[in-house]
Amino acid sequence: MAKRTLFIVSDRTGITAETLAHTLLTQFDLPVEAKRVFPFCDSEEKLQAVVEAIAAVTTQDAQPPVVFSSLVDPAHRALLAQANAPVLDFFEVFIPRLQEVLQQDAQQKAGLSHGMGNTSAYEQRIEAVNFALGTDDGLRLNAFSQADVILVGVSRSGKTPICLYLAMHYGILAANYPLTEEDLHTDALPQPLQRVKDKLFGLTIDLPRLQAIRQQRRPGSDYASAQRCRRELSAAEQMFEVNGLPSINATAMSIEEIAAAIMHRQGLQRRL
Repeated sequence: MAKRTLFIVSDRTGITAETLAHTLLTQFDLPVEAKRVFPFCDSEEKLQAVVEAIAAVTTQDAQPPVVFSSLVDPAHRALLAQANAPVLDFFEVFIPRLQEVLQQDAQQKAGLSHGMGNTSAYEQRIEAVNFALGTDDGLRLNAFSQADVILVGVSRSGKTPICLYLAMHYGILAANYPLTEEDLHTDALPQPLQRVKDKLFGLTIDLPRLQAIRQQRRPGSDYASAQRCRRELSAAEQMFEVNGLPSINATAMSIEEIAAAIMHRQGLQRRL
């Protein structure tokens, strides 16, 4: 299949359109030549520049780009539709049907998806991010009792990015605790974790992946050796099993999938 250029056009950040486009395109074996995101296209002049860019790519690639749009203003959508390219307009697809189902007109106002909107939700997001950063790698152990979930795993198993994702996208108070060699000398939970056992969730990872990550951080070190990685992973997984902790192998999963699995298995409810 010939490679195609993708255009993402939005009158705000483009985050929603880019996410939806990516989700849809995973269902197709489509080689992507380039992806161009055009955020804040909120005037006729900016949309005209996009139309001209589409024409240029069409000439260069000998075929038009695939255009995904989340423009709210009907006039702007009409202008983009004049481009000589297939335009997949998310609002044109869903808004008419939603108006019919809900029996009310859409606001046709840009910025509602990623604007502050609900101030309390925005403040919850900031609080959750600050909590994740403040309790990263076992910091502020006295705050662990406030956590919704505490991720436990060996060093470089992915705890920090998952905690931040849970904070940013769900408003969850997520802390994490790195299992050190000292912690792994016994199957017993580290003392600071014993009083919050019901909040613990284990993360594990395949040996080759862990070793590769550690090699990037400390090349040629004992920390990155296959022997040490194997020993720590085995001990951590044994600890999870002995103490009945829920756990997941994060090797082949995206951060989004891991976070969703944690939310489901821990029975957590999003706050955003």
